[in-house]
Amino acid sequence: MIKTGQLWALVVVGVAISSSAMPAQDSATAEKSHALHIDVPVKIEQANIVVDIGHAIFVGDMPFVFGDLGILAKSYSDGSTKGHLVAVLHGDAAYFVLNNDTYNTNRHVRTGNPFEKIISGLIKQGVQIELCGATAQANQWGNADLISGVKVDTDAMVRVTQLEQEGYTLIYE
Repeated sequence: MIKTGQLWALVVVGVAISSSAMPAQDSATAEKSHALHIDVPVKIEQANIVVDIGHAIFVGDMPFVFGDLGILAKSYSDGSTKGHLVAVLHGDAAYFVLNNDTYNTNRHVRTGNPFEKIISGLIKQGVQIELCGATAQANQWGNADLISGVKVDTDAMVRVTQLEQEGYTLIYE
């Protein structure tokens, strides 16, 4: 019968043997293994895009959609893409566009809206940020409750449909 001390000794020896069997990787090899070659370079010269944002989906503490909007906005703001980028927020993603006081009240916190700088930055880059009017009415929010520069549309579903009929490409987040 194996005693506890002997079992631990076997575990330590097993780990040591398995570790020594693994090949060592120098930093140059590690860098090569993480190198990325783009096989399909993409450049969009002209695009009108509407991003339908109805759900608050996070990667850690950051809404996933902000990464995508940031990539698209950079393409527009650096001049490599011409056209319009519209983000339509509704449902549980709508609170992303609330000002600090309204955010605190609605989210039951005292931190202010942690996304305010991101939303304001996207607006400065030329992204048209819109809040669904039906969502705003259901939550009893007025224009004064929103981050400066956020526009209110009548209804998110109708607005997205309108923009698609005008030729905008829909990205659903």
